[in-house]
Amino acid sequence: MINFDEEIKKFKPCLEIEDTEDSVYNYDSKDISDILQEILKEMKNTN
Repeated sequence: MINFDEEIKKFKPCLEIEDTEDSVYNYDSKDISDILQEILKEMKNTN
């Protein structure tokens, strides 16, 4: 049988996962509405 208290004591978080998680959450991706807004802004500035 698994002793959960003992297993939790042995647990060490994986640093690679934390680094990856930070990278994913900090990535500023653009969706289609952001791209369309930029295009509209550029079109207004050229006129």
